[in-house]
Amino acid sequence: MIEAAAAPAGPDLVAIRRALVSVSDKTGLLDFARALAERGVEILSTGGTAGALTAGGVTVVDVSAVTGFPEIMDGRVKTLHPAIHGGLLGRRDLPTHTDAMREHKIGAIDLLVVNLYPFEAALASGADDATMVENIDVGGPAMIRAAAKNHAFVTVALEPEDYALVLEAMAANGGAVPLDLRTRLAGRAFARTAAYDAAIAGWFARAEEAPHRRILAGTLKEALRYGENPHQAGALYLTGEDRPGAATARQIQGKQLSYNNINDTNAAYELVAEFDPGRSPAVAIIKHANPCGVAEGPTLAEAYRRALLCDPVSAFGGVIALNRTLDAEAATEIVKIFTEVIIAPDATPEAVAVVAAKKNLRLLLAGRLPDPRAAGIEVRTVAGGFLTQSRDNASVDDMELKVVTRRAPSERELADLRFAFRVAKHVKSNAIVYAKDGATVGVGPGQTSRVDSAINAARKAREAAAAAGLPETLTKGSAMASEALIPFADGLEAAISAGATSVIQPGGAIRDAEIIAAADAAGIAMVFTGLRHFRH
Repeated sequence: MIEAAAAPAGPDLVAIRRALVSVSDKTGLLDFARALAERGVEILSTGGTAGALTAGGVTVVDVSAVTGFPEIMDGRVKTLHPAIHGGLLGRRDLPTHTDAMREHKIGAIDLLVVNLYPFEAALASGADDATMVENIDVGGPAMIRAAAKNHAFVTVALEPEDYALVLEAMAANGGAVPLDLRTRLAGRAFARTAAYDAAIAGWFARAEEAPHRRILAGTLKEALRYGENPHQAGALYLTGEDRPGAATARQIQGKQLSYNNINDTNAAYELVAEFDPGRSPAVAIIKHANPCGVAEGPTLAEAYRRALLCDPVSAFGGVIALNRTLDAEAATEIVKIFTEVIIAPDATPEAVAVVAAKKNLRLLLAGRLPDPRAAGIEVRTVAGGFLTQSRDNASVDDMELKVVTRRAPSERELADLRFAFRVAKHVKSNAIVYAKDGATVGVGPGQTSRVDSAINAARKAREAAAAAGLPETLTKGSAMASEALIPFADGLEAAISAGATSVIQPGGAIRDAEIIAAADAAGIAMVFTGLRHFRH
């Protein structure tokens, strides 16, 4: 057996005498460079960074003076030179390396301070192709990888938060940085270039439905208390996707979000975004990633009351999503029962004050709604791999509904059918949703048979009606939506028994003719969408 040689550990402490600084994000840079200069560190720099440091009173040596070659091609070529990469890659413990450095007058670089062209920011802004290409950094990743590879002798700092770590280490060690910190920073450096390349690869991959390699990357936002259960570790990472939601929203108050909170809040906000805020206020109540009440109304407060009526028992400890700015009236209604999270595009100061009375209630402001029609990629892990699919961005408002029964739905029924199918898209399969007058009146999620979902939704509706003191079930005169085809007439018969007068479903079952005949016999209207919304 041939054993691989161990990588050189290098000395525990390496003094910082010479640094190369070239950054696009200049946050905290001037203070950092001044602190280095005060310690007698020679600073090499390039282009705009050199200009900013010089303007701030920091003496720098231009990289072109070291390489003997000017920046060319609009800055595309400036650091790709042996005088730079030899200074980063040269091992100080190998005579062949140190002899070569002396022979070619290559000075060692002890500290590399680089961050990359803002490719991810350009991507999020929707920049054109030419701008995207110009934001692909070449020299930066090359230097970062060189410095990180040679971390036995070189320190690499990429982010403004790294600067303090380096200065603290230098202060504690007489101007030197210990090996453990150099190693940690090298790991961060390789993770950063990997994430950067993943973003670039993802941008190029838009030309293929299934690219040969799919690369995922994220930046840690926070470690969570635990995952789905207390014995599981959990963390939240940001991908940089410009889509508002639970991961990127601003938390105004409340304790830290849990793994389950984030998952449920994301589901709630994606659902409520299906309802155009310009048309009417809408509220979605989510429990365990399933809707337990969704409604539109003349005000957010009224929409909330109507949503709550659907299943007040399940709503306890749920997540509330709103499609408009949270106002004081709606906030006052919401805080009457225990709620985990409220998410909205914004909130009035008065509403914030109302919610503040419940110190543990999390209030998230996302800035805007996600676009339900926007393209995107969804990912799910499986043993030994992961699945990807395009986001389900189909909208019932864009579908050509086909009336398949003798009776066509009325205008009111048609509005409720669209409402119910819009909600069913966000209910775990098998899914049945009853809706009436712009509100859910029964939701049956996640059963192994569709008839059970229909029966459970109707049962929930009866219980809600009884709890509200209403004389009859809420599903009488409702529209029923099935997110996938109804395979047998029993599912339809359950809806008819519940009092539904219209049904929307994709159609396409072997027994469609039998199911249509049953609908005609009962005098109900049924439309086919031709498109399903499985959600597993």
